[in-house]
Amino acid sequence: MSHSPDPDRPDLPPEFVEMLRSLLGPDADRVLEEMTSGDLGLTGPDGTPVDLQQLVAAAGLPKDPAALGQVLHQIKRMLATSGDGPVNWDLAHDLARQAAVAEGDPVVTDAQRRAVTSAFSVAELWLDTATRLPPGGGPVRAWSRSEWVESTSGTWRNLTEPVAGSVADALADLLASQAPDVLGAGPGDLAGAGQMMRQLGGAVFGMQVGQAAGTLSHDVFGSTDIGLPLLEGPGTALVPRNVTAFAAGLDVPEDEVRIFLALREGAHGRLFTHVGWLRAHLLGAVQAYARGIAIDMDSLEEALGSVDPTDPTALQEALSGGVFALGTTPDQQAALARLETALALVEGWVDEVTAAAAAPHLPHTTALREMMRRRRAAGGPAEATFATLVGLELRPRRSRDAARLWALIADERGPDARDEVWEHPDLMPTAEDLDDPTGYARRRAEAVDEHADLDRALAEILAEDGEGPGDGEAAPGGPTSP
Repeated sequence: MSHSPDPDRPDLPPEFVEMLRSLLGPDADRVLEEMTSGDLGLTGPDGTPVDLQQLVAAAGLPKDPAALGQVLHQIKRMLATSGDGPVNWDLAHDLARQAAVAEGDPVVTDAQRRAVTSAFSVAELWLDTATRLPPGGGPVRAWSRSEWVESTSGTWRNLTEPVAGSVADALADLLASQAPDVLGAGPGDLAGAGQMMRQLGGAVFGMQVGQAAGTLSHDVFGSTDIGLPLLEGPGTALVPRNVTAFAAGLDVPEDEVRIFLALREGAHGRLFTHVGWLRAHLLGAVQAYARGIAIDMDSLEEALGSVDPTDPTALQEALSGGVFALGTTPDQQAALARLETALALVEGWVDEVTAAAAAPHLPHTTALREMMRRRRAAGGPAEATFATLVGLELRPRRSRDAARLWALIADERGPDARDEVWEHPDLMPTAEDLDDPTGYARRRAEAVDEHADLDRALAEILAEDGEGPGDGEAAPGGPTSP
């Protein structure tokens, strides 16, 4: 659609005038005046002022009015406000839905829903024999890819906003620091530009989140493939189309594959529902790590300086490639270690419990288990999504170590003892235990003895101060008097 020239700014493309006024508000007329009068302070190599045509050419904007209007419309859409958050969630949602339906996204049929419901009914019965944790409860869902995107969007927000906020702040700070040198003006002369940069950062992250979630919807089987609970409450789910596609590449009946995947989803559901501290522990570690991400300002400036500002894809690639200086603080390293260990323990426990539940019933249990392990170890779409959204590289090799540890505990002390470890975070195995599973029992016994010694010492101190246990009252860890 063409626009007639703006009578107040006849020398400027009307689309450009419209975009600036919508973005800068009251400051637009002043900026436009400076652009047309040459007062922006921009000069070429010979010291002469840079006119508008030079500026447009340098920015790579097309000269054709229709093409220029299309570019400016795209930029305006990207920068359209969707709240004050660091991620443009409207854009993320649109892109995720587009990616989810890119190859078609048929509605889940009644037959597929019945197959999923039946698979979970069988899976829960078998899991009852493999773990003391009861079923997670909640609804059983059969999702299309679009429904997966819609149902998991809340958790993506929790995972991505901390790092997106850090990058948005860095972009705004970079603009403020460069304004005097580049534009020959004080920060106050660019009122509204900082907000534009934040909007641009929000749009870039919206693109990343949307593309990552939409792409992941083609590969996931349910709600727990990335090791984190993507559902806010209890419940289980499968994506029938993805299950069918996965089974098509295996020499295993689809019904058997479906039940095996339902076992994994159900095991996750039991763990996340009945281990009350686990969800907060995992998401808290992700957020703590993301909040501490440091931005390499030199790399950021170099990346942005070489990018075509009219190419959103190029800007997105620049911001996602080498801009973050990861793991630079002790707090980040501690959060990363907690997260890696916890995710490995979750995956290893699910792997072990699923195999124990499936082995008596599914003839291809060993092959399916190994296939899932290789899928995790190969750094599949889940790990790539984590790296894109949070800047976090996982080490899935630890899940195999964790499975060995859980199997060892069950062999030595029984399945109930294995599951009791989840009762409190202080009981959880450490990275050292994953390195040396055979030494876990000894280290745990030493830790218990150490706590008992501390309890006895504390009781003695309190008794000397007259604050010890009274008549008929037991000391910490001691028996109750008759």
